[in-house]
Amino acid sequence: MSNPNPSFSRARRWRIGLDVALRTALVLAVAVMVNYLGTKFYRRFYLSAQTRVQLAPRTLAVLHSLTNRVDVTLYYDTRDERDFYPDIVALLDEYRAANRNIFVHTVDYVRDAGAAEKVKEQFGLNDANDKNLVIFSLAAGRFKVFPGKELVSVKLQQMAPDDPNQKELQFLRKPVAFNGEMAFTSMLLALESPQPLKAYFLQGDGEPSLADAGSWGYSTFGAVVQQNYVSITNLELFGSAPVPMDCNLLIIAGPTAPPAPPLSGPELQKIDQYLAQGGRLLVMFSIFSIHQPNGLESILQKWGVNVVADYVKDPQNTQDGQDVVVRKFSQHPVVSSIADNSVQMILPRPIASISPGNSSANAPQVDEIAFSGDSSTLAENASAPPRSYPLIAAIEQKPVAGVANPRGDARIIVAGDSLFLGNHYIEGGSSGANRDFLNSALNWLVDRPQLVAGIGPRPVTEFRLTLTQKQQQQLRWLLLGALPGGVLVLGWLVWLVRRK
Repeated sequence: MSNPNPSFSRARRWRIGLDVALRTALVLAVAVMVNYLGTKFYRRFYLSAQTRVQLAPRTLAVLHSLTNRVDVTLYYDTRDERDFYPDIVALLDEYRAANRNIFVHTVDYVRDAGAAEKVKEQFGLNDANDKNLVIFSLAAGRFKVFPGKELVSVKLQQMAPDDPNQKELQFLRKPVAFNGEMAFTSMLLALESPQPLKAYFLQGDGEPSLADAGSWGYSTFGAVVQQNYVSITNLELFGSAPVPMDCNLLIIAGPTAPPAPPLSGPELQKIDQYLAQGGRLLVMFSIFSIHQPNGLESILQKWGVNVVADYVKDPQNTQDGQDVVVRKFSQHPVVSSIADNSVQMILPRPIASISPGNSSANAPQVDEIAFSGDSSTLAENASAPPRSYPLIAAIEQKPVAGVANPRGDARIIVAGDSLFLGNHYIEGGSSGANRDFLNSALNWLVDRPQLVAGIGPRPVTEFRLTLTQKQQQQLRWLLLGALPGGVLVLGWLVWLVRRK
């Protein structure tokens, strides 16, 4: 006999339907309110160190002062993970979140040939190597292009040979730091500054060449200067003309091979006058001028620095006995961003602070900023007890109210080695921070604190899972068989329970 009363009356069905509708409307209302509050008063939370992309205070200051629209074009093969494309996108999302005047879009030159041609025409990309680029541009037509591969600092790591009889060593380029924030903030500042800064590289006395791509050349050095949006050109001081007035930074690198001829008297006078006017100087000495001073030593003594005629050996911090791996730094802005890394220097000379003869109100302030280990010795003075030696010093002239130098307030960085910024060590050094030191030194010298304090490279953490062939087979059966099978069994058990 059939039941005359149905399980659900019409009224009960209406109540259930109304309840479902109200609950759905309530959930939607909450979602809308959360999204509204998130757009008005949001705060981002970072739950993982690997996904954390929190901008430095200096970068946020630059972004908050930005009023012009900036278009960022990622000209990338989006499937190529060697140049950290996902990390670049995540970082630019943070830039976009901090300032809505920044607009980001990607052009995949492999899969969208039409759009790629438009980008190449717009930004003059004619080289076959113009791939994986980050392009910042303004509506006024100014733009800056940065190669993606330069956003990552690498070091060479020796690989175990596959063949025991293999004699040739093989090395793997291992990423150690991501420099995207430094590069992107630098590009924003460069776009906002109509007049680019200019550096002059001294030539004519045995200095390395910016055109030399060999191991000891300075072609990579010149590229790093350009990537910091400081133009660089050669300078000879043989004639009567002084250091040009548009010189924002003078760079003098000691010879990387003998002979090491001294600078002439007129050259030294012009450099001395340039510094007295408030010039900026990056000078790097080398071992080859220990027994033949180049003349800059006496000028720097007036600024409170003594370039010792010897070189440092540090048996506790060396790779091959000829280098010193510098791990001790001061709190100076030039080295604060690399304090957790190290710089590899080759046969470095001590650079020690001394009491300058100038005791006036604008006397220079000398800071020793990088040091060898505590067990270091001098190569040619065996009687000196082991101790830590300063290898790099920073000098800054104190400003005086009412007194203005033609070029500003002088800043000088003195390093006891020039080989460490040559092509071989600036990229291939065991520490990986030689290039980062140059970036920081350049921006401190030209007084761009936004790119020095608080903006450093982000370490790259590498995770690797090693499985044997048997473990790989077990994992394959687990993923393809056990997990789906478990779901099916669970569903069958639920069906049995409900059937009873």
